Amino acid sequence: MNTRLRQFVALATGALLAGCLSFAAPASASTLTSATADVQAPTPLVVNARWGGHATYDRIVIDLQGYSPTVTVTPVAQLVYDGSGKPVPLAGKHFLEIRLNPAAAHDDAGGSVYQGPKLQKIYLSKLKGLAMTGDYEGYVTFGAAFDTVPYYRAYSLHSPERFVVDIAH
Repeated sequence: MNTRLRQFVALATGALLAGCLSFAAPASASTLTSATADVQAPTPLVVNARWGGHATYDRIVIDLQGYSPTVTVTPVAQLVYDGSGKPVPLAGKHFLEIRLNPAAAHDDAGGSVYQGPKLQKIYLSKLKGLAMTGDYEGYVTFGAAFDTVPYYRAYSLHSPERFVVDIAH
């Protein structure tokens, strides 16, 4: 009798589990693909760049509309404008390139939505200049100039969306 009860419990559990899984099963892959292809998040817009000096650090803030894109901050030997490759006229010995992707500083009609400075000398303890160096094919790029090697921390903040680079004194 004990064996029959075990078989019945195992069979009932299997049937119940199969029934529950059938309700949780996703729609066909073609349905999911076509449904998600129609819904795309708009490209985040870069609307401003600003900076500030504090007691122990200088800060760069890039203001965004939409979600926070992937951002890379890279030390580079010199700053150049995207597309042309021409040097950016910022004085400094050390530079950081801040690249956001996907991102745009223009709307769908090609009009600029970026309200910040394109090229700015800055007289803070570490930060000596900031330039928007590109808005090209889904990338928005900034360059920052320093007289000494910048030791920095980069991160995103939310509500409102923005990207921050803090440079230690």
